[in-house]
Amino acid sequence: MTLANTATRYGTISKSFHWLTALLILSLIPLGIIANDLPFETSEQLDRKAFLFSLHKTLGVFVFFTALARIYTALRQTKPGPVHADRTLEKFAADTVHWLMYGSLVLVPLSGWIHHAATSGFAPIWWPFGQNLPFVPKNETVASVFSGLHIVFERVLIAAIILHVLGALKHHFLDKDVTLRRMWFGNVQSQSDSQSPSSRRSSALPMAAAIAAWLVALGIGSVIGVYDRHTTTETEVTLDEVQTEWAVQEGTIKFIITQLGSEVEGQFADWTASIRFDENTGTDQAGDVDVQIAIPSMTVGSVTNQALGPDFFDVTTHPTAQFTADIVQIVDGYSANGTLTIRGVSRPLEMPISLSLKDDTANVEAQLTLDRRDFGIGDNMAEESSLGFAVKVEIKLTAQRNSE
Repeated sequence: MTLANTATRYGTISKSFHWLTALLILSLIPLGIIANDLPFETSEQLDRKAFLFSLHKTLGVFVFFTALARIYTALRQTKPGPVHADRTLEKFAADTVHWLMYGSLVLVPLSGWIHHAATSGFAPIWWPFGQNLPFVPKNETVASVFSGLHIVFERVLIAAIILHVLGALKHHFLDKDVTLRRMWFGNVQSQSDSQSPSSRRSSALPMAAAIAAWLVALGIGSVIGVYDRHTTTETEVTLDEVQTEWAVQEGTIKFIITQLGSEVEGQFADWTASIRFDENTGTDQAGDVDVQIAIPSMTVGSVTNQALGPDFFDVTTHPTAQFTADIVQIVDGYSANGTLTIRGVSRPLEMPISLSLKDDTANVEAQLTLDRRDFGIGDNMAEESSLGFAVKVEIKLTAQRNSE
């Protein structure tokens, strides 16, 4: 048995790539389905789910590089001729399915990898080269699109595999030829009607048919909305406009959690602030602030849906959070001292503020650390190895003083 292909037989290299790829794919597909369906309501369940997803992603990266190596070797080697070269339609179908499989073996893991790189948190890839990809930003829209692409390409791959297996079984049991046996290890006597590559005419039609199939699948995915962002809650919050002496021009409320030992950044997109502030009051109290936050506007990487659920922010019952405080002078600046209410639980909070004033424009920054347990968030995650207790919060805003 030779390493390289001949005009009538597959070599050891091709056979090894074929069966290694088959083993990986037949492991990855059920692994992904099982991991996706597992609950994650407790620390133990989350650890198990994350383990299986990390295994799925790591093997997926291996499949990507294996597929590239397989395609490279296939292009550099002779391809054995078809056993029944005179069956034009059958050969066209087989070549189209092969194009679908080769392309999908690259597109499925690549789309999943890009989705992983575009989001943060939950189930890292087990390798020493980091979790990011060049030119792939941390962006929820990018993550959603490639999550949908991963699903679509996976379905195409599954369909191609089914057709490929049915074709092999048809050759083996109905035609009783060597098509299946010559891909297995050992020497197989070639049939007299096998063609050499030089006598076959290549055609671009199977590749065009495969591209058309991918385009149809992508179109179906668009129609059913697999590229859109999905959340587990239908709760919507419209915050009332506020009367304020200082109008926020731009700002962010970000936070960082530690999940399974990795930091995950999140933020709230929708919030309002009513600010009263006068740097020349001549008293310790310089003003006050009332901040309302729409919890459904939160994003926190790949665990947004989980964070919005009843075990965490419980957005259906508690759709808003609120911080009301007095702005007081301290030795090195100002502090917002008041009450923070999250999930219906109120706690006193003192938040030092870095404030810079230029004419009627104020730039404000603040950093603080909260304990999620103080607000009953994630009580089912009792161990820090699954979800850290400390939550780092970073606030930045620019406000303009309203004219009299």
